Amino acid sequence: MRVAIHTLGCKVNQYESQAMEEILTARGHPLVPFEDPADVYIVNSCTVTATSDKKSRQAVRQARKRAPEALVALCGCYPQVSPEDARKIDADLIGGSGDRLGFLDLLEQKAGGKPQAEPVENLDDPFRRRVFEALPAGGLEGRTRAMLKVEDGCTNFCTYCIIPYARGAVRSLPADQAAEQAKGLARQGYRELVITGIELSTYGRDLPGRPDLASLIEAVCHAVPEMRVRLGSLEPRTVTEDFCARLAALPNLCPHFHLSLQSGSNATLKRMNRKYTAERFLESCRLLRQHFDRPAITTDLICGFAGETEEEFAETLAMIETADFSAMHIFPYSRRSGTVADRMPDQLPNAVKDARCHQAAAVAAEMEQRYLERWVGETLPVLFEEEADGLWRGHAPNYVAVYAAGVDLHNVLKDVKITGLHGQALEGVIL
Repeated sequence: MRVAIHTLGCKVNQYESQAMEEILTARGHPLVPFEDPADVYIVNSCTVTATSDKKSRQAVRQARKRAPEALVALCGCYPQVSPEDARKIDADLIGGSGDRLGFLDLLEQKAGGKPQAEPVENLDDPFRRRVFEALPAGGLEGRTRAMLKVEDGCTNFCTYCIIPYARGAVRSLPADQAAEQAKGLARQGYRELVITGIELSTYGRDLPGRPDLASLIEAVCHAVPEMRVRLGSLEPRTVTEDFCARLAALPNLCPHFHLSLQSGSNATLKRMNRKYTAERFLESCRLLRQHFDRPAITTDLICGFAGETEEEFAETLAMIETADFSAMHIFPYSRRSGTVADRMPDQLPNAVKDARCHQAAAVAAEMEQRYLERWVGETLPVLFEEEADGLWRGHAPNYVAVYAAGVDLHNVLKDVKITGLHGQALEGVIL
């Protein structure tokens, strides 16, 4: 059967989609683009915002309209959190955020059987999950960068976030198994590996001896010294003196650290139920810069959270300038039903949220420009991925995009002398 997969949401979803691609291909099912005719369409959904839910529903309906006789399956966080809503959108198979192998088994069974009036379901209680489901690591079709998921679940319960209810308790992949998967990816020809998880900083708390994240990173980096290893998003308190010293000793670890901020105001952070202060976040930035040469420190920011005053937002603007991020993802606060924050008083109008996003984005753009300009005249190793704008585009270890002229550079690592900026990226000459 021809299978098409559409993925919404985070890197963990991307990882799980590529794992399903690999399993289905191994079982003899060819993959086709989601926009093409297929026998089976899979929508791997996201539920982090109401907009994510809407996009998931739209993707199911588009597949049904494109191929009325095809089997349409919906899985991921949206049906896990909102099964009643998921049942209303005409999917033939509904799975949750776990048991991908069971979901694919049902998919094959249903594709070869008779049509049923009601969808077949493969849902469970995520808080009863205790075992990490090991899936094949790799990259989405045509990618040069592979992903290795080492953790699932989150119990932080930030007041704005629904994900703990979608993913359940923390489960971790033992370091020796992660290292073996990394070796397999190196043998497949991948040059870069991204270590990812739903809440990566909680890695190991469920394993015997409670190994820490640094131990996992060391095991993976040592296992594949020829690969670049990149980290997913980190909780700021993970960054300690010991963490930085151990990671700085790993030559193949990329000096790019994404620390989740969300707000630079302690009062707002408290309402969000974040577990750090603005001062602790800035300490993490200081430690990273002490141990790494011009590391890229990126972050997420939510503007206009419930009850955020003008004074609190001013504190955030001042704090992000002090942090001096290399890049930022900035979002207006989006109310999510089922969360504590959705029931909070003093919800702000969209116009205020948007205005604050624009203010923060202006500061972020200046910081990003300064960070990029620091690399002009330097030489960076670039892993090239694709042709774009008449040049080849790739990424340096700090995850800055770099453009250069060349021929057939897909998955090729080259040193590039940086000559200037290319929009929000760098441009240079291959040495």
